[in-house]
Amino acid sequence: MKSYKEVAQSWLDGNFDAETKAEVKHLMETDETALEDAFYRNLEFGTGGLRGTMGVGTNRMNKYTVGMATQGLANYIKDHVDGAASVCISHDSRNNSRLFAEISADVLSNNGIKVYLFEDLRPTPELSYSIRIKKATAGIMVTASHNPKEYNGYKVFWSDGGQITAPVDKDIVAEVGKIEDPAQVAFKPLPGVEKAPIEIMGAHEDELYLKDQLSLMLSPEAVKKHSDLKIVYTPLHGCGVRLMPEALGRIGFKNIIHVPEQEVPDGNFPTVASPNPEEPAAMAMALAKADETGADLVLATDPDADRLGIAVRNDEGKMVQLTGNQTWSFLTYYILKRWQELGKLNGNQYCVKTIVTSELLAAICESFGVKCYNVLTGFKYIAEIQKQQEGKSEFICGGEESYGFNLGSFVRDKCAQVAGCAVAECAAWAAEQGLTLWQLLQKVYKEYGLYVEKMVYIVRKGKSGAEEIQKIMADYRACPPKEIAGSPLVKVIDYNKPEETGLPKSNVLQFYNAAGDVVTVRPSGTEPKIKFYFGAKGSDAPAKIEALKAQFIS
Repeated sequence: MKSYKEVAQSWLDGNFDAETKAEVKHLMETDETALEDAFYRNLEFGTGGLRGTMGVGTNRMNKYTVGMATQGLANYIKDHVDGAASVCISHDSRNNSRLFAEISADVLSNNGIKVYLFEDLRPTPELSYSIRIKKATAGIMVTASHNPKEYNGYKVFWSDGGQITAPVDKDIVAEVGKIEDPAQVAFKPLPGVEKAPIEIMGAHEDELYLKDQLSLMLSPEAVKKHSDLKIVYTPLHGCGVRLMPEALGRIGFKNIIHVPEQEVPDGNFPTVASPNPEEPAAMAMALAKADETGADLVLATDPDADRLGIAVRNDEGKMVQLTGNQTWSFLTYYILKRWQELGKLNGNQYCVKTIVTSELLAAICESFGVKCYNVLTGFKYIAEIQKQQEGKSEFICGGEESYGFNLGSFVRDKCAQVAGCAVAECAAWAAEQGLTLWQLLQKVYKEYGLYVEKMVYIVRKGKSGAEEIQKIMADYRACPPKEIAGSPLVKVIDYNKPEETGLPKSNVLQFYNAAGDVVTVRPSGTEPKIKFYFGAKGSDAPAKIEALKAQFIS
C-alpha cells in the first residue's frame, strides 16, 4: 500500500492539470498534516455516499475524484447491466455542484451511457423520483446535504430510486478503487464508443412530481378551511426554493411568508454558519420572521431539500424548534389516524424507522395495528424495505431522527417537500380539533408516555481523529458500562454482528439499562464525528437524558 506521500507524488507526476499540481506542491512544502489528510485514503461511500471537503487529493472532492467515481460507476453499469443503460443527474446549490454534475454527465456519456441531466439545481427527492419515471439504471445527486460550505458530495442511487445498498455499494467502491489515474477516466469520448445523448430535464418533471405529491393529501377539507395558516418557509440558500412554496400553494395554503435573504441559492450560505435545519442558529432568521409576522409554523429545508426542520408555537406563544423525533411522532400519529378514519388500514401496511429514532414511533404504529420495521441509520435502508415489500404490503410512511421523513412510494428517499406539506396539512387538521401542533404533540405524549431523545456528537478530524473514533468504539466493545444513569446494564446490541441482529453489518453499539433507557454509539458515515444517541421514557426522562450525557460525554 502506498504512503500518502507516494500518492501525493503520483499526482505531481501524473496526468493532472497545472493548477492541481501547484496546490499539491504547496501542501508538500507548507503543511504536511493537511497533505496527509488529503492523500492518506480515498473517499468512501458511507450512509450518504461520497462526501468530503473540496480541494486536491484522493480524500477530497474535486473534478478528478468525481470523474474517477463516475468512471467506476460506469464500469460497474457496463459490467452488470444488460441492454441500454441510463443515469439521472441532479445537483444542489453548493460551490462546484454544477461543475461536478456536468463532469459526471460527460464521463457517463463518453462511456456510451445515456444521461438525464436537470437543467439546474433540483432537490435530492426529485432526483429519486426522476429515476423511477425515466426507468433509469441509476442516479447521481451532487450534494453534501446539510454540511458546511467547505463540503460537497456525490450520492449514488439505483434503479428503484433508493440510494445504493450492499452489495452494489461495495462493488461500485471496488470499481472506483481500480481507477488510479485520471488517464483511466473518459473525460473525452472513448475510441470505438459512440457518445450517448445527454437529455435535459426540467419543468416537465417538476409538474409530474408536484401532481403525484398532491395525491398524498389526507385532509383537503381541513386545509381549505384553514388556508390562511401563516407559514414561514426558508430554503437556507438551497434548492427547496424551487418547489416547496409551489407545493404548499397547490395543496391550498395561501399565506406563505418568505425569508428573502435566504431565498438566493448560494453555496457560501452567507446568512448561516451551517445550512443545517437541525441547528438552532440556522433557523434564527426564520424564527424572527415568524415573530415579526405572527406566523404559526416555520418550515426550513437543507441545501438539497431532503431534510425538514420545523418550529411551532407553544402554549406561551413562543416559537419552539422541534426535533426530528418530535415532528415525526405527531406526524405519524396524524397520518395513521387519518388512514384509520378513511378506512384505509387493512392490516397489510407498514411504517419504517431507524434504530436511533424514537421508540415512540413504534408504539404509535403498534396502537394502530401497523407493522413497524427497525432498520440501520440512513434513509437508504428505509427505501430498501420499500423495495423488498413492493407488491406484498403497502408503505405508509417512514422517518429518521435526523430530520428525514417520507410518505408514499413516489420517492425512495427522505423528502422535505412531501414532509413539509404533510406537516402543514396536519396543522390544519389539528386546528379542526381545536389544537395547535404543539398541543397535538402533548396529546401524543399523554396517550403514549413522554419520550425524550438527544443526540450529541464529538468531532475528531483527520487521520488521527479517525483512529481515535475507532479506538472509542473498540473500548466500548471491550469494556461496556456496567450501568447506565444508575440503572444496571441489561442488554448490548452490537450491529457488527449481523448473525445476531438480522441486519447488515454496521459499526454501531446500543446499550440498554433495566429502566428501559438506551444509548446508541456510532461513527458518522459522512463526517468526522462520533455520535451518541440518548433515549429515555417516563416523567423523569429529561433528567435521565442529562445523566446519560454526563456519563458518556466527557
